[in-house]
Amino acid sequence: MSAFADTVDRTLEATVVPSFTRIGSAVRARLDRWIPVDSYDLRGRVVVITGATSGLGLTTARALAADGATIEIVARNATKAAATCEQLRTWGAPGGVDFVVADMGDFDALRAAATELGRRHSAVDVLVHNAGALDATYARTPQGMEQTVASQVAGPFLLTDLMLDLLRAADSARVLWVASGGMYSENLSVDGLEMRPDDYNGTTAYARAKRAQVTIAEMWAECLRPDGVSVHAMHPGWADTPGVRRSLPGFRRVMGPLLRSSEEGADTLIWLAADDGLPRETTGRFWLDRRPRGIHRLPRTRRSDTPDERRRLWDWCITHSGSPGAAPGCDATSVT
Repeated sequence: MSAFADTVDRTLEATVVPSFTRIGSAVRARLDRWIPVDSYDLRGRVVVITGATSGLGLTTARALAADGATIEIVARNATKAAATCEQLRTWGAPGGVDFVVADMGDFDALRAAATELGRRHSAVDVLVHNAGALDATYARTPQGMEQTVASQVAGPFLLTDLMLDLLRAADSARVLWVASGGMYSENLSVDGLEMRPDDYNGTTAYARAKRAQVTIAEMWAECLRPDGVSVHAMHPGWADTPGVRRSLPGFRRVMGPLLRSSEEGADTLIWLAADDGLPRETTGRFWLDRRPRGIHRLPRTRRSDTPDERRRLWDWCITHSGSPGAAPGCDATSVT
């Protein structure tokens, strides 16, 4: 990367709107000479993707399948998952594609799904935590938790824990979290994670969950560093996905043609899953457009991100998900 490219990138990032829209991805792709995502050979690799029946998840599954990876979809609707698998086969999935049924907020279903994946595969090379909707109305999971925090924080934490043996068995496995730029507006607050019915706001709940995801990704990265498992989080910028069209119609009307396509939004996620350079050689980073980014833009969010609050978050995830206890040697003290 040249000094000129670095200067342009910093300017884009400081201005937010150009950075997060398709302007940012187009400029950076050209300046940094991105390797096309269809140039990777992923034959023999197993990729597990949550939320892959539409939007960024489907785009990611399609690209990785075309590169030869074996794709396993984790989806809550069996009919839709089966249709997605058939669609991927039509597009080209030489490594094969299949699915397991589990809502990311249903911890019993996640345990069953992880068990089934263990029966099918001796190792998993990539686990992608992509599932996550911005829900306008309050809802509870089968275990009684608020849906957003259960499906986007506690559930992914549990699935990561349940799949550790499969990840360790792979050669340089990686765990990837799809966050959102919306998390920049929220403090790290364990007490504020699970909102009540009387104060629920879908946009706030989503942003808080994404803040927690980025923090948890950093903590898992430290935990799994000795095992050679890389953990990264990323955000896709502002992409024109079914979720945005459903949940943020006003935002979509305003931003209109500046929104990224699904392919532009998913590019960094696909790169993190496929490339054996920086995504494999580093861990614990937060990415946009194939470059690492800071996780704070506001002084108040930085002040909230304390070792004590991180320890509380890790303990909260274990307690609320019923996790087996995370990896040996990992606890709230060792991962802050």
